[in-house]
Amino acid sequence: MTTPVRGQNLTYTIAHKLGVAIVTGVYSTDNPIPIESELSRQYNASRTVLREAVKMLTAKGLLGSRPRLGTTVQPEANWNLLDPDVLEWLLERKFSPTLLIEFTEMRLALEPGAATLAARVAGPAEKAQIRGAIERMQAADRGDDDPLESDIAFHVAVLRASRNRFYAQLTGFTATALRFSIRTTNRYKGVKLASVADHKKVADAIIAGKQTAAGEAMRKLIQEALDLMRRREDQPATRSSAAAANP
Repeated sequence: MTTPVRGQNLTYTIAHKLGVAIVTGVYSTDNPIPIESELSRQYNASRTVLREAVKMLTAKGLLGSRPRLGTTVQPEANWNLLDPDVLEWLLERKFSPTLLIEFTEMRLALEPGAATLAARVAGPAEKAQIRGAIERMQAADRGDDDPLESDIAFHVAVLRASRNRFYAQLTGFTATALRFSIRTTNRYKGVKLASVADHKKVADAIIAGKQTAAGEAMRKLIQEALDLMRRREDQPATRSSAAAANP
């Protein structure tokens, strides 16, 4: 039996393990999660702690509760994909180019707008964060910083610089997904680092207050990544079609 961990640590541990089990199909609408007493015994946790974990997963859309049916696993259509935990579990479940393409399509719809708005409203503190992120990316080029974390810091800084609460709410989701997509696009490009020059064009436009230029530079940055993903995703289908046509 595992040694119990008290308080919120155990609550989050149970929520994480159950969440992973749900997105990987261990539990599903056809294979329900065990009853409360069984889960309590399995995780060596009190029912109070277990219920808190279930509440967390219910808030994320993975679980639901109905009279006489108890707690049930919800279909994927009900999951909150904007929740960073849910997205991380999905991405870790199995590498999914389709999911990353959908994420990048969402970025294309949102981040150019955030950059445009940031060029209009960002103050000295927000601009300093953007400038600092670019400096970190430049340091990463020299091997003095983490290339992934510095790239994420830039995109998060732009969202926050928009001073829009809805964009700001997406920072956790964006950071989580970028950990997967940046590695993927850089691998597709055959490079280890993102283009600092392309990111700096966005930063320079925001800092200079050039709204149109900021939005277009961000759009180009994301569109290139999206086009690359789509080409790579189309390649297997193209090869399969060619093989079928020439047996």
